[in-house]
Amino acid sequence: MSPTRDVIATNGPSTGRAGVFGRLALWSQRHRWSALLLWILAVAVIAVSAQSAGSAYRNDFTLPGTDSQAAADLLKRHGSAQAGGSVQIVFKHDDGLSGERPAIERTLDRMRDLPGVADVRSPYADASAVSEDGTIGYATVVLDAKAEDVPEGDVARIVDTAKSAARDGLVVELGGDAVRGAEEESGGGAEGAGMLAALVILVLLFGSVVAAALPLVTALFAVGGAIGLITLASHVFTVADFTPPIMMLVGLGVGVDYALLIFYRYRHELTHGADRQAAARTALDAAGRTVFFAGCTVIIALLGLVALGLGSLQGVAVAVALTVLVTMAASLTLLPALLALFGDRIQRHVLSRSAKAQARGREEGVRWRRLASAVQRRPLPALLTAVVALLALSAPALGMRLGFADAGNDPASSTSRRAYDLLAEGFGAGFNGPLLVVSRGDSDAAEQLRTTLTGTEGVAAATPPLPTTDGTVFTVIAFPATSPQDASTAGLVHTLRDDVLPRLSERTGAGYLVGGPTAAAQDFADSVSVRIPLFVAVVVGLSALLLMLVFRSLLIPLKAALLNLLSIAAALGVITLVFQHGWFGVQPGPVEAFIPAMIFAIVFGLSMDYEVFLISRIHEEWEDTQDHSLAVREGLAATGKVITAAAAIMIVVFAAFVLSPNRMLQQFGLGLAVAIFLDAVVIRCLIVPAVMQLLGTRAWWLPPQLARHLPKVALERRVDG
Repeated sequence: MSPTRDVIATNGPSTGRAGVFGRLALWSQRHRWSALLLWILAVAVIAVSAQSAGSAYRNDFTLPGTDSQAAADLLKRHGSAQAGGSVQIVFKHDDGLSGERPAIERTLDRMRDLPGVADVRSPYADASAVSEDGTIGYATVVLDAKAEDVPEGDVARIVDTAKSAARDGLVVELGGDAVRGAEEESGGGAEGAGMLAALVILVLLFGSVVAAALPLVTALFAVGGAIGLITLASHVFTVADFTPPIMMLVGLGVGVDYALLIFYRYRHELTHGADRQAAARTALDAAGRTVFFAGCTVIIALLGLVALGLGSLQGVAVAVALTVLVTMAASLTLLPALLALFGDRIQRHVLSRSAKAQARGREEGVRWRRLASAVQRRPLPALLTAVVALLALSAPALGMRLGFADAGNDPASSTSRRAYDLLAEGFGAGFNGPLLVVSRGDSDAAEQLRTTLTGTEGVAAATPPLPTTDGTVFTVIAFPATSPQDASTAGLVHTLRDDVLPRLSERTGAGYLVGGPTAAAQDFADSVSVRIPLFVAVVVGLSALLLMLVFRSLLIPLKAALLNLLSIAAALGVITLVFQHGWFGVQPGPVEAFIPAMIFAIVFGLSMDYEVFLISRIHEEWEDTQDHSLAVREGLAATGKVITAAAAIMIVVFAAFVLSPNRMLQQFGLGLAVAIFLDAVVIRCLIVPAVMQLLGTRAWWLPPQLARHLPKVALERRVDG
């Protein structure tokens, strides 16, 4: 008897031996209540433990080997006040601040006794702390630790105490990283909105609330478990405080996506006559393998971020990788148990709906088959049109500026934004992004540093040298003429380091370092730019190798890698247009420095998900018929609907985060939504059929010498029926 694939429907269970994932499905079905209770118990224990332990999220913005980090370490070792965090209290009175001195001084005296406060400097103690017209001034509250390490409660007391001085005519606003951190809002109802939209799409797809709920329930279990695990892990590893919303964003999208691919295949097997047990085994042996492969690709890509050596990014990468791992486990173990529990009801609904469709003469996949045929008739025009469109969207990414949002990007209603605007009004745009230039030498070298900085183009002003406690290191605060996010400010940092300060060092024999938050942000962006090419090369290479093993082809992995890179580049181009150039009324500014790396890691893995799902079905048909054109049409007909539905769900989940008040989450959500849309619609539905048609049978070519040495890995199992 000729071999028959167990991924193709059969009447009754196949007699062949199930693969690892098929056996896992059978165990979950036979022990459905045990599997469900194990998941409930595991999530409950993790949640209770996490609740009891609490979170220990902390940001790590250290950048070993950079000038800004060296400057920070030097100041800390020598006891400089500039080593800690600070809060600016900005006062404004249209008639001048001189008449408000008693009230302001009383408020500052009360503030000196607050927890977390190391020192308070009055605006009346330094003439440079009051604007030339006397209407705007600022007090500096020196914190006893870095801004991210000061408890939010201590910051809140500082804010409340300062605000108590406000009255008719006297405006009081507060700025600084500590205030921004305490003031930041969470993602709000973005997660709920995304889940509701996903449920609507699933109901439309399956026509049943029960069937639609299963992928969502699976995703919720996975996300709940992952968040608890990361909360516990934050006590051992450095996990940034912005990690949980990113985990939810990815976990919900990926969780529904993976569960949907398996469930859709299960539904397909039922409509072709398989019983529930055989359908579940086949779905896990086929779609389950795709999910496992795609999940491993995402995890490999995310763990590759750890190799970048950027502290604040490593914790996020590990957390999201763990989320994908738990999501994958839920799809492969919890979902089969749920299918067994609700199997009778789902089967009746699926068969009833299928019978009605057949009675109306509706054949599933006919529209996708027509689309594939249309593309195959004119593959080259379809390919060129789609590629040109993606390249046009990618072009703006060439001018992308990496950095970090500051108070100038905060909502206009926030006190940090109002303080930012007042300081810019009173002291100039660059006042909000001062550079701390550290001098390792005597006082004369420090004075020459101040003179040199004052005469440097792009520097608006420079303070007198500020000595450390031991008097061996001096700090000159230089105020750029442009805002912190302006490209000219980044250029000034490089000019000082590469040209101005080396020449000064030759004359004085002293060493100079440029530090401070603005310089540190530039160092982070530069570090990402330098290290990301190697990261991309490693991830693309490993993924291409896995695809080569799976499909025994040299050209398919190359095609997949190039197309995935194209969709990611187009998404980054859209982010650049919206957030850097200010399209649609968005406040212009740089793209968050770690966004390109995170989007690449996640989207590359998810794109491989769709790639494997589509190409594996094409490969099945090719193995059966040896008709390449037919295989392409039937592969798209079998997967087009589920790929589009899965993509639509991830798009609405990701796009919901564009509504978040957090600029980083907005960029992340938009980038992922655009990349998934382009990948599912433009690449999978147009470019892939066109390329496969143009390649013909060459698509499955593998050099014989290479074929002999590569181990055989198959996504489609074949058993003797």
